[in-house]
Amino acid sequence: MSRFTPTRLLTALLCAGLTFGAAAQDKDVRLPDLGSSANALISPQEAQEYGAAMLRQMRALDMVVDDPMLDDYINDLGYRLVSGSEKPKEHFSFFIAKENVINAFAAPGGYIAVNSGLIIITNSESELAGVMAHEIGHITQNHLQRAFEASKKDTPLMALILLGALAAGAGAGAGDAAGAILMGGQGMLMQRQINFTRKDEIEADRAGIQTLSNAGYDPNAMASFFGRMEDTLRVGSGGEIGDVPALLQDHPVSLDRISDAKARAGALIAQQKQRPNGSTLDKSQWEKSTAPIAFVKDPTAIATRDSKGGLDVYLLMRERVRVLSGDPGQLATYYATNLQNERGFDTPSNRYGYALALIRSNRGSKAIETLQPVLAAHPDSQVVQLAMADAKLQAGRRAEALTLYAGLNQQSPRNRAIAMGYAKALTDAGSPDEARQAATMLMPMLDNNDEPELYRTYARASEKAGDPVRSGEAYADASYLSGRPFDAMEQLKSLLKRPDLDYYSRARIQARINDLTPLVMELRKRRIQTDDNPDGRSQQLQNSGSCQGRLCFGAPVR
Repeated sequence: MSRFTPTRLLTALLCAGLTFGAAAQDKDVRLPDLGSSANALISPQEAQEYGAAMLRQMRALDMVVDDPMLDDYINDLGYRLVSGSEKPKEHFSFFIAKENVINAFAAPGGYIAVNSGLIIITNSESELAGVMAHEIGHITQNHLQRAFEASKKDTPLMALILLGALAAGAGAGAGDAAGAILMGGQGMLMQRQINFTRKDEIEADRAGIQTLSNAGYDPNAMASFFGRMEDTLRVGSGGEIGDVPALLQDHPVSLDRISDAKARAGALIAQQKQRPNGSTLDKSQWEKSTAPIAFVKDPTAIATRDSKGGLDVYLLMRERVRVLSGDPGQLATYYATNLQNERGFDTPSNRYGYALALIRSNRGSKAIETLQPVLAAHPDSQVVQLAMADAKLQAGRRAEALTLYAGLNQQSPRNRAIAMGYAKALTDAGSPDEARQAATMLMPMLDNNDEPELYRTYARASEKAGDPVRSGEAYADASYLSGRPFDAMEQLKSLLKRPDLDYYSRARIQARINDLTPLVMELRKRRIQTDDNPDGRSQQLQNSGSCQGRLCFGAPVR
C-alpha cells in the first residue's frame, strides 16, 4: 500500500475550511441525520484525507507529541471508548497535541486530539476518558458535517486562510509564523474555533456519557471534570499548566448542563451497575456486561500491561506526557524539589517522570539511581524496564542496555517503543551488522504507520547497514509525514537518478512520485509559500508585498 495518498487532498482541504466558519453559528439549528447535503460536500474519504493532512502539518509546526508508547496508550484508550460508541465501525485516530492549553478537539475524518495540558491536569483515566468520549460524541452525532453544511458560503475565504496556515507551518523553521497563526486568529489549523451550538454540546455530552458507561468507565467522570474546571475558573486560578478558559470557551459549561450530565450519569449507574439481587457489579463485571462490542487490547502495547504489576499506567503516562511536552531541565528541578520536600510526592509515577526528565537532560546515571527502587518493587513492568534501558544507554553502559532491550523485544517483538529504542542503540556506535539487525526489526512496522520518527530511525539503520536506496525512500517518507512534500519529492527524484537501482526499487520510487505529484502541483498552482517549496513564484509574491511575513495566501484559483 502506498504511503502517499494526496490525490484528492485539495478537495478535502477546501472543505476543511468550512469547519472554521461554524464559529459564527449561534443558533440552535438542528439538521436531520439523514439526507443532508453535507456528505455531497465532503465525502468520508475526503474528510479522512483532510484529517491526515492536518496531522502532518501540525507535525511540521512541532505541535504533536510523537512518542510510540503514548501513541499506543491514547489510541488504546480511544478505541476502547469507540467500541462503546454509537458508531464503532467509523474511522478514528487519536493523538496528543503538544500544547499546554487545557483542551481537546475533534476534526474531520475521526481525528481527535487531546492537548498535553489537558492530560496533565486530569486526576484519573476516567476524567481523561470523559473528555475524549465527548469529542467522540461530536463525531458520532455528525456535528462536523452539520457545521460544514451551515457554512458553505464561507468556503473560498476559509480555504485560502487554511492553505496559508498550512504553508506557514510547513518546515522546521516556521518559528514566528507558527506563533502568528495561533495567536492571530489563523490558528484554525488546530480546529479550536469550532464552536458547536448549545444543543451540539449537550448532545455530545449525552452520547459521551453513554459511551463512558458502555466502555466501563465512571459515567460521572465527564460532569466531574467540567465541574472542576468551572470551579477553577470561578476562583480565578488558572494553575501553572494551562489556560482553563480555552476549554470552557470551546465547551461552554453551565450549572444546568453539569446537572443534566450528572442526572444522566446517575440514571445509567442505577440501570447498569445494579444486579437483580441488589448487589453492585465490580469494574470487570460491569465492563463485560455493558460493552456492546468486544474490545481487544493491542497485544503489542506495553503501556496497557503494567497494571497487572500494580502500577497505574495512567499515572505513568501522565508523567510521560508532562516530560515529553515540556522543558526537561525545568522539569528535572520540579521533580527533584518535590521529591525532597513533599513526602507524598515520592510515588512510582513521579520517580518515573523524574527519570525521564533526567534522561532528556543527559543525566543517565542519576536516572538509573532514580529508577532502581521502582524497578525493584515492580520488576515485571516493561514501561520501567524500557526507561532503565534508555538510562543505561545514555549513561554509556551500552552492553547492559542492549541486554535489556533484547529481553524486552523478545517479550514484545512488535512493540514500536521497544523496537525504536533497541534499533537506535544498535545503530548508534554499532557495527553495520547491528544496524542491519535494527533495519530488519523495524521494516515490518512501516506499513500503515504515519510516525515520522519511525521512518527516520529505519532510514539511519539502513544507511549504516549499507542500503542507501531503502534509506533514501524512508527519509522521503519521513519528510512527507512531517509536512514537507516538496522535500520528499526532491529526495525521490534524486533517488530515481541512481544508476544502481534494480527494477523493483525503481518501480517503488516511481509509484511514490506518481502519488505525490498531484499535491505538489496543486500547491505550486496556488503559489503557496513553504520552506520546502522551490517554486520561485512564491518568492516573487513575497517581494511584491502579497505575503505577510512567512504567511502567504496566494491568488484565488478561478
